[in-house]
Amino acid sequence: MNIFSRLFKIGQSEAHSAVDQLEDPIKMTEQGLRDLRQDLDKSLHALAEVKAMVIRARNEGADFRAKALDYENKAVLLLQRAHKGDLPAAEADRLAGEALLKKAENEAHAARAAADQEKFAASAAQLDQNVQQLKTTISQWDNELKTLKARVTVSTATKTINQQLAQIDSSGTVSLLERMKERVAAEEALAESYGQIAQESRSVDQEIDQALQRSGAGQAATDLQALKDKLGLNSPPH
Repeated sequence: MNIFSRLFKIGQSEAHSAVDQLEDPIKMTEQGLRDLRQDLDKSLHALAEVKAMVIRARNEGADFRAKALDYENKAVLLLQRAHKGDLPAAEADRLAGEALLKKAENEAHAARAAADQEKFAASAAQLDQNVQQLKTTISQWDNELKTLKARVTVSTATKTINQQLAQIDSSGTVSLLERMKERVAAEEALAESYGQIAQESRSVDQEIDQALQRSGAGQAATDLQALKDKLGLNSPPH
């Protein structure tokens, strides 16, 4: 049984082209795993049936061998009774012969059952090998599916980011940010310029105030001296 032929439900000659055209590889892989699990269930059922046939053939062989031995023992008893005189010799010989025929018949059935048991056991071994191969394949594809899902997640995220990066210039985001940066720089320069002008204005006012203060102090000294002269306070004492 080729357990790989049904993985994606495609013909062997069209495998590569069909895989290239898959729209959703995850769903297809999941479907393939479901098919494999169905095959596994069927194989397990068949294995159980064949093992049951092995057991039945073994039991039948044992029964036939037991009957053959029983008929042989009966033939011996018939001959012994005839020898003791309990049965007529001719009757004992006839019945013993019939018992031996039954013995041979059961031995033949036992041989056939043994052959069937061997044949069924070989089939069970082959089915068991297929079951183990299916289990290994399912486990492998379960891991492949986990890896595939992770790769799809990463590739989708990467594709989205790359698309956004590729569309940045066309959407004007970068140019908008550049214009905003230039405008902020211009605003900062303008603010600094106004600060310098304000500082310059304060400096001129301070110079004017200082000049006025010096001028006022000189006039006050002159007025004080005039008052002292008027009062004669500046004349030397006699």
